[in-house]
Amino acid sequence: MTPPRLTGDAPLVERVLARYRERTVAALLGHIPQQSPPYLYELAADYPARPCKGLRAALCLATCAAFGGDPVRALNPAVTVELFHNAFLIHDDIQDGSELRRGEPTLPARYGAEVALNVGNATNLLALQRLMANRRELGGELAWRLFEETELMCRQSLEGQALEIAWIRDNACGLTPGDYYRMCLKKTSWYTFLYPCRTGLLVAEGADAEVTRLDRFGWYLGAAFQIQDDVLNLVGTEEEYGKEITGDLWEGKRTLLLIHLIERCTPAERARVLRYLSATRAQRGPGGAEEVRWLLDRMAAYDCVESARQAAAGLVAAAEREIDQVLGAEPVGGEGRGQEADEAREFLFALPGFVVERGR
Repeated sequence: MTPPRLTGDAPLVERVLARYRERTVAALLGHIPQQSPPYLYELAADYPARPCKGLRAALCLATCAAFGGDPVRALNPAVTVELFHNAFLIHDDIQDGSELRRGEPTLPARYGAEVALNVGNATNLLALQRLMANRRELGGELAWRLFEETELMCRQSLEGQALEIAWIRDNACGLTPGDYYRMCLKKTSWYTFLYPCRTGLLVAEGADAEVTRLDRFGWYLGAAFQIQDDVLNLVGTEEEYGKEITGDLWEGKRTLLLIHLIERCTPAERARVLRYLSATRAQRGPGGAEEVRWLLDRMAAYDCVESARQAAAGLVAAAEREIDQVLGAEPVGGEGRGQEADEAREFLFALPGFVVERGR
């Protein structure tokens, strides 16, 4: 019998994340070549070995277990998910000029953009090798379906990243919350939630699985996750968050908080915001710190953080309804896997609350 659900059970979520992270990272590091030219494969192991949640790989494994599959069979797809994620992080750090990642200097900050770009490309290559290995481990038909899902995820993620880059490059200042949510669906929801859930379902149920039935769950969670990340970038602590605080403001990212500020502030304040956004980070120089402090003050005055948190809470409530509708209360079978399957189900039920309660 399935135990009662514990909505927002952070200890359970942390326990499942830790278990699946340990499995995934061990397998991932085991597939990185030991022989390497300078500044290549050994650096591909850098980000995965740093302390992290391992959310995407855990979601793949937990979805597989929750829907009656054997998570051991999903380990290689989970490693693939994690490798693509780390490649995206490296490339993001180059594009954003980020200084910290998981509490340590980013690869571009430590080794330069040239090295980091090559390591990011190598990490994508390692992910492709894991996709190829699915043919041997899971059979040709399922391997091809996983490849199709990966192509879709990469395309959606690249298009979402392109939107965000274009907004900064073109100094887009007339964006609406709807624009932001469309970007979240492509950039965050697809590769952080939809893709891991879809791959987990495929391994659990086979190549003919109806993978779209968790899409709404993943979309709502992705948007809530991105909003919480944007909030933490402004009000979190660098020690817990692991990245540069206020980095989004320095980079001119069009977060929901910034969109709300532009919508609510006075005409004079709006003109000042637009002047700030029209310059690059390099052009602002050290003097930009005063403007960042002013932006933070104005966001507080117009309750931008609180309204963003309320938006995330609404998305979490929608995600909870979705997962309850899909999973319901039916027990999951699977000889010898009952306890893990039950815990994986509880993980999915508790994940929405965790997304907006996390500090990193």
